[in-house]
Amino acid sequence: MISVIQPPDAMALLSQLEAESLSNNAYGELYDLYRNCSLAVLNSGVQTDNAKELLEKFADFDINVIRNERGVKLELINPPKSAFVDGEIITSIQTNLYAVLRDIIKISTVSPRHILPTGMDESSLSHGKLITNIIFNILRSANILHAGRNPNTVVCWGGHSITDQEYDYAYNVGIQLGLRKLDICTGCGPGIMEAPMVGANFGQTKQNSSTCSFVGLTEPSIIAAEPPNAMVSDLVILPDIEKRLEAFVRFGNAIIVFPGGPGTVEELLYVLSIKMLPENRHEQVPVVLTGSEESREYFNTINTFIKSTLGEKATRSYRIIINDPEEVAIHVKNCLEMVKEHRTLRGDSYCFNWSLNIPEILQTPFIPTHENMHNLNISRDLEPYQLAAVMRQAFSGIVSGNVKEFGIRQIEEHGPYIIKGDTGIMKSMDRLLADFVNQGRFKLQSHEYKPCYKIEIGEE
Repeated sequence: MISVIQPPDAMALLSQLEAESLSNNAYGELYDLYRNCSLAVLNSGVQTDNAKELLEKFADFDINVIRNERGVKLELINPPKSAFVDGEIITSIQTNLYAVLRDIIKISTVSPRHILPTGMDESSLSHGKLITNIIFNILRSANILHAGRNPNTVVCWGGHSITDQEYDYAYNVGIQLGLRKLDICTGCGPGIMEAPMVGANFGQTKQNSSTCSFVGLTEPSIIAAEPPNAMVSDLVILPDIEKRLEAFVRFGNAIIVFPGGPGTVEELLYVLSIKMLPENRHEQVPVVLTGSEESREYFNTINTFIKSTLGEKATRSYRIIINDPEEVAIHVKNCLEMVKEHRTLRGDSYCFNWSLNIPEILQTPFIPTHENMHNLNISRDLEPYQLAAVMRQAFSGIVSGNVKEFGIRQIEEHGPYIIKGDTGIMKSMDRLLADFVNQGRFKLQSHEYKPCYKIEIGEE
């Protein structure tokens, strides 16, 4: 099967060099990256969490960029049939295919020299500021940053392998957010990443409003394992997990954490590291942990883990609300008013948090090789924000070994990751992960799950 897809009106023209770099005649990693991300979008709505299996299932899929004077067309060879209705590609998938094209070009071309004004030297800015400006450039190119609009974006984090009750609760929270005409941003995948969007869409409909946007932020190594859900209206692909996480906290105005697995803990540890950095003590980054009554014990476990590893002070960085979607939405709405007041006083942007300080360890890409995982310095001698950042790396590696193609192949070749560190922290981490395994929070096919990690616990 071969299909030729026309570009939406909003698709910018490509230069000859950009188009040629994405053709399958351009050997190297860029084409494979573009192909794999496009395949994930074509599988939007498909329930999977294994990138390797998805790529192998559609091994005969190819995509070609066809240039002409009016723009570019996409030639799809053996695409998934689920992306089409009566021979026509689904409109949202068509739009997101071109979002992939846009963002892969950005990933390959955006560098300090492209974002600095003419005459400004790269050495005049810190590495961290350069990274932040690259992220801003990608989000602006995706047209999701709107100057002058009141703080209105709620980031929703949570797992893909969840219960029906957890999905329904997140859906109901989404309804309450939609009734208040709030925008939703998630990791764009299934499960919790979909439920608030579906609910918010219903809430917006009840208000006879259609202004709510549903933004999905992903990265190349995760999108194949978590294809975009059908509700995503604005898809953005960041170069790696670190830039994706920074995009969440700078673009979002408040964060809601629903039940999830190691990826959700990674996200929570990331934002806690930022909030515990002394330079951020006056920053407004509201964080709410919430779930149904069924999830009360889950959040008690998360809270105990944070308290036992990072200390009591860390637990004051978030609020836990159980079984009350309306209270969650009211609290978030009030927090957004505080965010607006704070940013107005600081003269900061409403749509992108420039003033937030992010430690270098959170901006530096962590490659989860077995050596890097084993050498993690998980020690109580670290400052709390540093310990949170290092533990974030550990959970990031577990996510990679669980669902990302690179990590899955690492585990196949070398066995499970060995994680060591402070005995007390290792015991807490082992208990938390064991609970996740027992609750089926690692994989959609939880009965088949074999841990991709081994916690090494020494003597106290």
